[in-house]
Amino acid sequence: MTLFTRDPAVLVLEDGSRHVGRAYGARGTTLGEVVFATGMTGYQETLTDPSYAGQIVLQTAPHIGNTGMNAEDVESRRIWVAGYIVRDPARVVSNWRSENSLDESLEQDGIVGISGIDTRAVTRVLRSAGSMRGGVFSGDAADIDPDEQLRIVREAPQMSGRNLSAEVSVASAEVTAATGERIGNLAVLDLGVKQATVDNLAARGFDVHVLPQNVTIDQLRAIDPVAVFYSNGPGDPAASDHHVALLRDVLDSRLPFFGICFGNQLLGRALGFGTYKLPFGHRGINQPVLDKQTGRVEITAHNHGFAVDAPTEGVTDSPAGYGRVEVSHVGLNDNVVEGLRALDLPAFSVQYHPEAAAGPHDANYLFDRFRDLVVANQENDN
Repeated sequence: MTLFTRDPAVLVLEDGSRHVGRAYGARGTTLGEVVFATGMTGYQETLTDPSYAGQIVLQTAPHIGNTGMNAEDVESRRIWVAGYIVRDPARVVSNWRSENSLDESLEQDGIVGISGIDTRAVTRVLRSAGSMRGGVFSGDAADIDPDEQLRIVREAPQMSGRNLSAEVSVASAEVTAATGERIGNLAVLDLGVKQATVDNLAARGFDVHVLPQNVTIDQLRAIDPVAVFYSNGPGDPAASDHHVALLRDVLDSRLPFFGICFGNQLLGRALGFGTYKLPFGHRGINQPVLDKQTGRVEITAHNHGFAVDAPTEGVTDSPAGYGRVEVSHVGLNDNVVEGLRALDLPAFSVQYHPEAAAGPHDANYLFDRFRDLVVANQENDN
């Protein structure tokens, strides 16, 4: 174990600021967009969420690693963060379900991290200036000339314009059988899907077919789906033209559609709206969202750096010709679009994560809403 290492590490941000700490996880150099996540629990779910690909995640909660890691709670096949920043790693793992420590898991997956820095100070920088490129240099890499480290960081790619779907998607179709009363085959476009999402869909009666992100409309139709689902995922929605074109084919077929997170942004684009990059994004498990249909305020789990640009009040005609559309959910912190509903098509989406394995579970009803939409569509067809 490396909890008490004296190996040096430094976090370098593209604004030139430097934060010196201790190596945590693997040694070496990693680059990415530095973002902060506000959850006090669920670090394992955060680390294994494919939506974090390309990002160096800073945990605002000071003590991380207390419950260790286990094979049951992972959301995907590996840790996806580009790097990891914590203030105080747990000295002792204290949970009967733990199978290994967090730092051991980081080392196994080659994730370069840093500990022992003032994470609150870095968060304040990101809250003011916005998410920015950064690098963690640990072990021997910590001794690289500071000017050279900064040059390396500033030459790293921006998140805007990046298409990361191919990096996180499955290579071939994977099927999970329905565990509830069977409704039919569901086509899930894997843009970074989480296991909790698959489990929730299977529990609603879907045979869940997780499909590669480069699937064609003919390949999608070949499984005879009763509906289509777009998952969460990393990257810039403006760089996903193929997924938008595929979704328009789905909408043209009047197949029921549900999208979450990245899927919400892609539905927005398919309907003809634009997307834009948020200054520092929404990441954490404590974001208040208003469901305009019910008037309920939900505390929700988020992980997104982009949002849909659509009118939050009233009904709007789809710029792409898909009929009437309304913003169904709005974020109460900043009035960001948190959901879309097509009024003339069986399609809706939300910007957050209703599966939220680490909690909260306020939005889990959305899977029921999707099931009901599919069943109603089947009854209409009959």
